[in-house]
Amino acid sequence: MTNPLIAIAFFPEACDYLADNKKDIVAMAEPLTGQTVESYKEIAAKNNIWLSLGGIHEALPDDAQKIYNTHILINNEGQLVAAYRKIHLFDMDNKDTGVRLMESDYVMKGVEIVPPIATPIGKLALSICYDMRFPELSLILRNMGAQILTYPSAFTYQTGAAHWEVMLRARAIENQCYVVAAAQTGAHNKKRVSWGHAMIVDPWGAVVAQCAEKTGIATAEIDLELLEKVRKNMPCEEHRRTDLYSKLDYQESI
Repeated sequence: MTNPLIAIAFFPEACDYLADNKKDIVAMAEPLTGQTVESYKEIAAKNNIWLSLGGIHEALPDDAQKIYNTHILINNEGQLVAAYRKIHLFDMDNKDTGVRLMESDYVMKGVEIVPPIATPIGKLALSICYDMRFPELSLILRNMGAQILTYPSAFTYQTGAAHWEVMLRARAIENQCYVVAAAQTGAHNKKRVSWGHAMIVDPWGAVVAQCAEKTGIATAEIDLELLEKVRKNMPCEEHRRTDLYSKLDYQESI
């Protein structure tokens, strides 16, 4: 890391628990002031480490039917410094295959893009899993100053095998950012298997560390000098036609 005294540990989406039904998912959720987050605050302070908890089931005080899927960042003093609530929910109801995964059945959609946070390893942007399929979000975060994009995930096995690596490398290349993607792995219950392959990608698109499908730890140093070199040698930001992009409204032209 850029600061050899302080590191950041990244945990995947649903790092607090995975349940196999909506009732338990909602019932087991805690507020960000609950015991789970408090315990991680103590761990961070005791070990002088930052923690990225990539997907906490956050209970809502006024809603017993839904929760937030929340990525939180805790600093080495045990303070919660950022909370991002997932804005793109993974909904799939495929009649042909019989696969139904509807995150919106029990998760409330987030409404805010959280600006990147200054950390010992660089300016860190918070996202979650399915967010990686929407490059608009990563471009906005890059324009906000992001040097590191994060995609903690519980990617399904089938989509992971096809899209996981290529999308993470694409987000790194097009934004000239590091990408850190902690990932759930293996079979969680009869209904759910995650792809795994936690990965760290550098701003040139090279995979600098990764795990296999089994539980593991991937480690890498964040080299901000490399990041600046990549951006200087390939100055894409100078060439963006934001004067035209602002006209896009996603409506079919006639």
